[in-house]
Amino acid sequence: MANKDFDVLVFIGRFQPFHKGHLALLQAGLACAEQIIVLCGSAHQPRTIRNPWSALEREVMIRGAVSEADNARIHIAPLTDNVYNDAAWIKSVQAIVNSLVNAHCNAPLKAQKIAMVGHSQHRSSYYVNWFPHWGAAEVGDLQGISATSIRETIFGASGFEGSGSGSGSGATGFGGASPEKIADLLPENVQTSISEFCRSDSYADIQAEHKFVRNYKEAWNAAPYPPIFVTVDAVIIQSGHILMIERKGRPGQGLLALPGGFLDHGEKLLDACLRELREETCLDIPAAVLKGSIRGQEVFDDPYRSARGRTITHAFHIELEPGETLPNVEGSDDARHAMWVPLADLDSTQVFEDHYAIIQKMIGI
Repeated sequence: MANKDFDVLVFIGRFQPFHKGHLALLQAGLACAEQIIVLCGSAHQPRTIRNPWSALEREVMIRGAVSEADNARIHIAPLTDNVYNDAAWIKSVQAIVNSLVNAHCNAPLKAQKIAMVGHSQHRSSYYVNWFPHWGAAEVGDLQGISATSIRETIFGASGFEGSGSGSGSGATGFGGASPEKIADLLPENVQTSISEFCRSDSYADIQAEHKFVRNYKEAWNAAPYPPIFVTVDAVIIQSGHILMIERKGRPGQGLLALPGGFLDHGEKLLDACLRELREETCLDIPAAVLKGSIRGQEVFDDPYRSARGRTITHAFHIELEPGETLPNVEGSDDARHAMWVPLADLDSTQVFEDHYAIIQKMIGI
């Protein structure tokens, strides 16, 4: 302990995937701290182009890249995003770190010297300023490695051309891209993990989603500026249930979503919300009743909320009077199905884009 600058370092990242830049930071942290807490961000979400691997899969990547002795000093936990409530996210980080310190450190929490792993040249490290009671430890940088570029190589290729199940070739493949393009950027165990992932149905689905988004964006290539889209969403609550749809097409095919869609020219936001609500759910409640049941309206503008590009949505919280039965709904238009879901049954891993965060923000769950 006397040879270490810190008792505990906290390293927050998405690690999508875990690459050699992350590994260098982790190893530098191990050299100056007795314990490392790694929080895998963007946990408990559906697989997307931006977040292809689960928190558990990322933990396996991280642990497979370090020695058994170092693993004993590393404690990994999933961290859920809360993009519209910074205070709640900070509280979650504090609670997880406090719990792990109490469980794995011999001294009391207040006696521990804790610091956030920071690398000031990287824009995702602004959050180190949110934990002044811990401080920050500059232990290196990501060596210019971009996880975004790695994912583009993996999912942007035309198809998997590696070993494949039953091919017998023994080659390593990354979705049809040349393995050497990214092999030097990834620990060996991560290369193996990704190669295996590229033979899964999940990979094929993400690659198809990537192709859809790429073609979608190409339609706007001639625009003088990147477009900003405006959408609307309806958060309809009745008797502890929320009205959701199952998306019929990409992006997010098969995921649950709030009823909503794009604003038409010459249309007011509320009118667009009620139109999309009727088109997708066939909810037969008079507009005057719906308007009279509005409990709130908010704008949701996280820059990364949609893979299709910058999309700002306006959500309306509508609370219907409790009743012995829930109104009949039926999926139509862009919705394969429409359904009332008990709030306790909502699963964030099955909800499209940031719609789960929108629900949390608007109804306070």
